[in-house]
Amino acid sequence: MQAKPLPKVIATSVIRSVSQGQSHGGVYLVDLETSEITQVVDWNTTSINWEGRGLDRGLRGIAFFHGNTYIAASDEIFVFDKNFKIVKSFRNPYLKHCHEISIAGTSLFLTSTGFDSVLIFDLAQERFVRGYCIRPSAMTGRLGLATFNPEQPGGPLPADTIHINNAVYDGKKIIVCGTGLQNLLYIEDNKLIPGPPVPKGTHNTFLYNGFILVNHTEADCIAYFDLHGKMLQSVPVPYYAENELSMSNIPKDHARQAFGRGLCVTKEGVVIGGSSPSTITAYDLESKKIIKSINLTMDIRNSIHGLEIWPF
Repeated sequence: MQAKPLPKVIATSVIRSVSQGQSHGGVYLVDLETSEITQVVDWNTTSINWEGRGLDRGLRGIAFFHGNTYIAASDEIFVFDKNFKIVKSFRNPYLKHCHEISIAGTSLFLTSTGFDSVLIFDLAQERFVRGYCIRPSAMTGRLGLATFNPEQPGGPLPADTIHINNAVYDGKKIIVCGTGLQNLLYIEDNKLIPGPPVPKGTHNTFLYNGFILVNHTEADCIAYFDLHGKMLQSVPVPYYAENELSMSNIPKDHARQAFGRGLCVTKEGVVIGGSSPSTITAYDLESKKIIKSINLTMDIRNSIHGLEIWPF
């Protein structure tokens, strides 16, 4: 059987438990076919909130529009040209702890984890046009949906109750997931509709060929499920011997290996996933095998976050 071609990918990393003045992540181009690694951005700035573990550090979700690369930081979207020079950026008071981002048409969908929200940014107008807050009721505990204008006061108060980390638009509805959810959520016609079940503790959950593909962070594997929640296939993410790691004395609630985050699929069906210490791996889920794995660093604090096929 002829081997499937492997792509070049772009990845962002977040470095947890670092000190101010140290690099806290970057952007990498990784050719999975040739194993060539190029760091195109070293995200080293002093204007970071150093509270917590990884919250405000590093770069996160990635999307592409009109030849530019859009990359999320915690509370700001940066626009890079093809030479990775920042050409513009956008902020919003309701954008906090942004995780994944995605583009459909001329709309950029952003997860605002720190506000239990999904924001929509109009790329043509270059303005935030709508917000959706998904939050459990204090009375019943049931999830509810509230719409708001992200360019006006009166929106939601900051909170992270379900850890929204992924939002994509399929032409009819916004599909939302998060580590605290047990099912996909659909936003359609300003209504919140429960979708198929998913396990808690996942990142990058999305529908693919009629199945649900996830980076199952809690179970340290890449997996896909049917629409009834049954796991059909899974492959463990790479795991390294303790003596191969650096900074392995960091408490596991600050950083640990095999923390899976970042997921994309080639047109040939090769699944690409990220894990820590920053490792990018190509999987064949049908045969439950790893095709190829490339490690960027053995520093346990350094974790892949955003991961996409490089289109340029």
